[in-house]
Amino acid sequence: MRRLILIGFITALLSSCGNRTGFLQEEGDTLKLKYSSLLSVIRYEGYTEVNIRNPWKEGKVLHTYLLVPREGEMPKHHPHGTVIRTPVERAAVFTTVHCALLTTIGHGENIVGVADLQYIKIPYVQEQVKKGRIADCGNGLSPVVEKIIDVKPEVILLSPFENSGGYGKVEDIDIPLVECAEYMENSPLARAEWMKFYGMLFGEEQKTDSLFAEVDKNYHALKDEVAKAGKGKSVLIDKMVGSVWYVPGGRSTIGQMIKDAGGQYAWADDDHSGSVSLPFEAVLEKAGSAEVWLYRYSSDHVQNYHELLSEYRGYQQLQPFADRNVYGCNVEQSLFYEETPFRPDWLLSDFIRIIHQDIPYKAPLRYYQKLDE
Repeated sequence: MRRLILIGFITALLSSCGNRTGFLQEEGDTLKLKYSSLLSVIRYEGYTEVNIRNPWKEGKVLHTYLLVPREGEMPKHHPHGTVIRTPVERAAVFTTVHCALLTTIGHGENIVGVADLQYIKIPYVQEQVKKGRIADCGNGLSPVVEKIIDVKPEVILLSPFENSGGYGKVEDIDIPLVECAEYMENSPLARAEWMKFYGMLFGEEQKTDSLFAEVDKNYHALKDEVAKAGKGKSVLIDKMVGSVWYVPGGRSTIGQMIKDAGGQYAWADDDHSGSVSLPFEAVLEKAGSAEVWLYRYSSDHVQNYHELLSEYRGYQQLQPFADRNVYGCNVEQSLFYEETPFRPDWLLSDFIRIIHQDIPYKAPLRYYQKLDE
C-alpha cells in the first residue's frame, strides 16, 4: 500500500512540477528574437506557442496564443491559451498600422472588417469599404458587434491599453482577439520585429523574416554612417497640445531614434518610455535654444510659419522658430503612422538628413518637410 501511495505521489508531482497548466509538456524549440522584450515564441510538434509579456504588470503574461496549422489536429496535450488556426484567412483589423502591414505583405484581401475608418489612410482599404467588401465596424472602442459577426472574421487585431477595462462586447462573441502591444516595446527595432508574429498568423513567416532583416540592416547602416559624421544638431520634438507639450521620453522610440540619428536631445536622460507632459515654460527653459525643431500635425494642407505661430504665440521665443529651422510632418498627407512602426529605418533616414544638414545625404525626406513662410 505504501508503495502504491508513493508511486501515485511521484506521478502527480511529475505531471505538475515546472508546468503552470498541470500537464507534462514536451520540450519545444524557442525561436530566438533579436530585439523584442515582450514576445516569446516556442515551437512544439503540431503548434506554436506565442506569449506576450504584460508591459504594464511586471512578471505577468498579457496573452498566450496557440497557433495551430489549419489542416492539423489540435494536440491533445497543450497549454492553456487562445487557439488560432493558421494561416488566418479572414481578419477584422482595428488599427491603420496593421492594415498597412497586411497590404505590404500581400494580405490586404484578408481584411474583412475595420474600425475607425476615418483614420485608415490605406487606399486599398478605403476602396474595398466603398465596394462593400470590407465592413466598416464603427468606433474601435465600441464597435458594432453585429457587423463584426456578419463578416465572420477568424481573428480581431486591436491595440491593448493600460487600465482599459477590457474590450466590452467584443470579448463575448468568441472570436480570438490579437492584442497588438508592439507599441509598448523599448526600441524601434523591437517594435518592428513584431512583424514576424503577424507573418506567422497569415502564413508569411518567410516574407516577414526577410522584410525585418532588410529593416534591421538598413537601420544599422544608417547608424554607422551617423557615427562617422559625429555630433549632430540639438533637437526639439513636437508641439503644444492644448495647454501642455508632450515631449517624447528618453526611452521612447522617438527619443531613441533621435539618439541613433546623432541628435542632441534635452530629454535623452529621461527614463520614460512614453511621453512626458510639460507646460510651455518648462520646454522653453530646457530646449528653447535647440537648433532644429521637428513636429507632427494633422491638416488638409501644409502649414507655414504664420499658421504655426497663430496656434500659440509663445513659439516665437523658440530659437529654431526664429532661425526658420522648423520641419513639420503632416500625418494626414503622409503615411507616418502607417509605415514608421514597421519601417523605423525610413524615419531614421529623415531624422539624419535634418539633424546632419552639413553632410551629403541623397535620400529625400519621406515624412517631414521644411516650413515655408
